[in-house]
Amino acid sequence: MNTNQIERDSDEFLLDPEDWDRDIAQVIADEYQLTLTKAHWQVIEIIRFYFEQSGIVPELRTILKHLKLELGKDTATRKFIYSLFPYGYGQ
Repeated sequence: MNTNQIERDSDEFLLDPEDWDRDIAQVIADEYQLTLTKAHWQVIEIIRFYFEQSGIVPELRTILKHLKLELGKDTATRKFIYSLFPYGYGQ
């Protein structure tokens, strides 16, 4: 997939959220040399669900709240999120 056709801003955020799909997510992850694991996809799905409902990327505390329900309190930490997404989870 060629993401050169997908418009992004100077911080690499998609200009049109409708351009997002799992393939785009994978290409962007590849640009950052990230291998998307099941845990990555769980976080991404929480973010996408929240974004589709509200039109904004959720705050970290919202993500952690949902992760706590899905994965347990030991995994739902800032350290865990930043170990998955060292460049930030919003992109």
